[in-house]
Amino acid sequence: MKELSIKIAVFISEHLIFFYAIAISLVNLLLAIVSIRETRKYIRNNRHVDDQAVLSSPSAPSISLLVPMYNEEKSIIDSVRSLLSLQYNNYDVIVINDGSTDNSLGNLIDYFQLIPLAQQTSGLLPTRKILGVYKSKNRAFGKLILIDKLNGGKADALNAGLNISENKLVATMDADSIIAPDALLKMVRPFLRNKTRVIATGAIVRVANSCKVEDGSLVNVQLPSNLLARFQTLEYLRIFLLSRIAWSKLNGLLIVSGAFGLFDKQIAIKAGGYSINTVGEDMELVVRMRRYMHKLKQKYKVFYIPDPLCWTEAPSEIRVLERQRNRWARGAAETLYRHRQICLNPRYGLMGMLSYPYWFLFEYLAPYIEIIGVLYFIGLLIWGAVNWTYFFALLGLVYAFAVFISVLALLAEEFSFHKYSKRSDTAKLALTALLEPILYHPIVLFSVLKGHLDLLFGKKSWGNMKRTGFKNVSSEKPPRVTA
Repeated sequence: MKELSIKIAVFISEHLIFFYAIAISLVNLLLAIVSIRETRKYIRNNRHVDDQAVLSSPSAPSISLLVPMYNEEKSIIDSVRSLLSLQYNNYDVIVINDGSTDNSLGNLIDYFQLIPLAQQTSGLLPTRKILGVYKSKNRAFGKLILIDKLNGGKADALNAGLNISENKLVATMDADSIIAPDALLKMVRPFLRNKTRVIATGAIVRVANSCKVEDGSLVNVQLPSNLLARFQTLEYLRIFLLSRIAWSKLNGLLIVSGAFGLFDKQIAIKAGGYSINTVGEDMELVVRMRRYMHKLKQKYKVFYIPDPLCWTEAPSEIRVLERQRNRWARGAAETLYRHRQICLNPRYGLMGMLSYPYWFLFEYLAPYIEIIGVLYFIGLLIWGAVNWTYFFALLGLVYAFAVFISVLALLAEEFSFHKYSKRSDTAKLALTALLEPILYHPIVLFSVLKGHLDLLFGKKSWGNMKRTGFKNVSSEKPPRVTA
């Protein structure tokens, strides 16, 4: 009887794991197909768009760029210089120093010739104490505003920026990000072209490691020399080109990357601003903004732009990557738990019936299914009941699909934006696709599971995100003026 029970349990477990693997593969393949079609359509429709009309239009919405900063002395000057030279007329740049302990604040004040204002900040969103607001005495930097405040975390810093902004839209980005000169022009298009209210747009994020930066702008795209960063390059291609574009088409996006996103400021504030009680403030805000629109019973859209408009420094050390993915996992889990009322709730439309179940089944649960599969296999080894034919077939299927979807992302990049023009780069990325499931995936899996465990025990910290800075940064200082 005991032997029969074991056989039944083995049969059920094998088929559950097999059908889960098939389900996640088919869903991701479907998302990839939709994403590729939408990317091609986007390129075709925008090939001859004249952005000068937007540049000269008095109706182009005003934008504030919010840049939270904490210990970013190696890259903050480059980022701000890049932002001040963007191709858009009606915008300002608000850098929020969130209690940096390095020389980030001093570097900004010295380089951009900033002086304190008597202006007192106030707003609807509570934040830690504001220590000062600065503007430049150099007209060349008239668009720059600096807020110095007590440390309260990224969400608190962004809320301070929301409070001081006087513009219609706010773009949020990480201090270590560099965005394309025409990024605002492209990100604002959905707000101008759609009759349905657009509450947020995101853009494809790329890895900037090993790229050359001059005068705060990316001048030469290069494949990362660091293998860990190269794994992330491929991962970013897969996530953005083969997933989020599809969710944008379905209007089912639950996240706009914190590296770069554009938001309707009014809706962001009315929804409550960024939550300071989560480490996944970017995803949580998007979900809350969507819930707010559903509560009002108003139609809305959240877009993702296929263009690679943002470049960010990816972790080049395993321990830093582990901290990052730990935090991402905690943030996603917190958001899913906080907004669990959405799940399979028809009141929230596609977000409740499709987006949330996908995230729960294929993002949150996937690491657990994988670990259960490993433990199940160990148990079979102990019992001497391994079906080796089935085991190798399933293992081969999972590995082959992982490589296939990565190669598909690489092909999508080659036939769309083609940022990596060298044939050797394509070959290196193809080799990376073969190695990723073996060398990189276990690190991410461990980090995600540890993140969930840390969340269970109440961990809230971000961990130290070590930066190395960008290559070939110009050290030339701007001409100084006297008061």
